[in-house]
Amino acid sequence: MDMPATFMGIKTGRIALHVLFWIIVYIFFAAMYSVKSNFTISAHNAIYYMPIHIGYFYAVAYWLIPTYLLHARYFAFIGNLILLACTGALLGRVIDILIVDPYLMTHTTNIDWAYIEEAKLDFWTRLFIPFNFANSIKVTNLIVWVALGIKLFKMWYERKQAAVRAELKALKAQIHPHFLFNTLNNLYALTLNNSPKAPGVVVGLSDMLRYMLYECNADKVSLKKEVLMLQHYINLEKIRYEERLDLNFTIKGKFDDKLIAPLVLLPLVENAFKHGTSEKVGQTWININLEVTDNVTDNKLKFKISNSKPDAVEGAEEKYRGNIGLQNIRQRLELLYPATHQLKIMDEEEVFLAVLELEVETDPHYEAKPLVTA
Repeated sequence: MDMPATFMGIKTGRIALHVLFWIIVYIFFAAMYSVKSNFTISAHNAIYYMPIHIGYFYAVAYWLIPTYLLHARYFAFIGNLILLACTGALLGRVIDILIVDPYLMTHTTNIDWAYIEEAKLDFWTRLFIPFNFANSIKVTNLIVWVALGIKLFKMWYERKQAAVRAELKALKAQIHPHFLFNTLNNLYALTLNNSPKAPGVVVGLSDMLRYMLYECNADKVSLKKEVLMLQHYINLEKIRYEERLDLNFTIKGKFDDKLIAPLVLLPLVENAFKHGTSEKVGQTWININLEVTDNVTDNKLKFKISNSKPDAVEGAEEKYRGNIGLQNIRQRLELLYPATHQLKIMDEEEVFLAVLELEVETDPHYEAKPLVTA
């Protein structure tokens, strides 16, 4: 993978965005103050104020906030912020008096008489005229705090996204040992009976673990691979239950080019086997239906799974509702598909039914393999 270009350790794309922002600020100031003169004069004067705005912003954004605000040193932050604001205002007044005012008086004809009278005062008196000093504080802080608002929002968003990624990683990590524990239990039961099917279980388990370890680190994976993962898991379970399990798995729709968050469907299938077949003696059944609807506007996936239930025992209802698989998938769906999913759980006396509907993406890099003809 190509590394992004950098300058002095900073990404050039980020530098370009900052340069573009300050160019826009410069044009904004030039246009705003051209009302009292013209754009050429205003553009000339705005150049001298830009270093104050730029220095003020970077001092707050990359010194005050990281050093004081983010370490809860609020009084130090406020004190230094007031000091910076006053310094910026003073520098602005110095530029007014030494550069901007003389330039205006020599390049404009409709200048106010009060402006001329004020120019007759000495430097220190003009520097601290209350109205002008307050106006300098206002102008100095206007754009800087707009920029800081953007930066603070970006920091908040990045931290929120980092927290979401960490939570998703933790939830995904729960699936791995949970799945492994269930599968090893199946393998243990087969080895106790010296079943010749045990080597097949090991091979199937190896394929599934390879997928979980090396392909599930991405945000989205191929729905086709996810379905293949489910089929591997179902085949492992069918070896264990043999003839006493009646299982139907139907797939409808085009799903080769679709993407889905990894391991979203597996907990529902695990739940059906663990709480529907392993706890029931005698004939059991599981019905699984996966359907993908391919529309122009959106792509919908509907995953419906139902299973027989064991005879009611004390605490069984809580076991269905409180197991780690269902808790995990509810939390992951809220994070991965916050407004684009529906999960319905129906817990009847003899049947447990889960219906998951969500929007899936189309893989922009998918290329259909051409049919080979004789």
